[in-house]
Amino acid sequence: MATTTPSVLAAHEATAASVIKKLARHNMDGYFCPTSADAVELVTSWMHEGDSVTWGGSETFKETGMKAALDGAGIYRMLDRATATTPEEQRQMWLDRNVADWFFMSANALTTNGELVNIDGNSDRLSLLLHGPEHVVVLVGMNKLVADIDAGVKRIRTITCPLNASRLHTETPCDLTGVCAECHAPKCMCCNIVVTRHSRHEGRIRVVLIGEDLGY
Repeated sequence: MATTTPSVLAAHEATAASVIKKLARHNMDGYFCPTSADAVELVTSWMHEGDSVTWGGSETFKETGMKAALDGAGIYRMLDRATATTPEEQRQMWLDRNVADWFFMSANALTTNGELVNIDGNSDRLSLLLHGPEHVVVLVGMNKLVADIDAGVKRIRTITCPLNASRLHTETPCDLTGVCAECHAPKCMCCNIVVTRHSRHEGRIRVVLIGEDLGY
């Protein structure tokens, strides 16, 4: 990852400060961290030994080192859906994840007005964002910032989905051609579009903006 120059970092910090004010109006807490390492330090300072932790499909969660740090600490109950293989285990995992202390994800896009924009296929990630876990931590690289909701959806369909489709081999048009075709394919990644414009529960959603380009 390229080193962020002081001038770029200063610009990121100024932009983040504006977005954080907008997030506060929407009853979401916002924070700015210059680096991924700073974000890991900040977030883990909120957590306690024995807390349960789960996450959605997020490259940012891995790229920041957050997942490795939580795994390596050895003091959290890590609820990894990939470890559940039987129908019974999967059902129990889903129930446990719904009442997790911490849910980690990124956003497909974050508007400068402080709105989260996400598209999902199976929508496991979005369901946990909307309801369930006590705390939701949204890790957002500055590359995810967009002007408005329409720009967020456009970003997702032109950048996020083609890259994720290629990574996951979905055989959707955006995987095969790199271009969204508004498909209804079996593995369609765009089943639900969710805009989070306000959180009814104070302190539940914490958006951590990071002064790096992260994820898709």
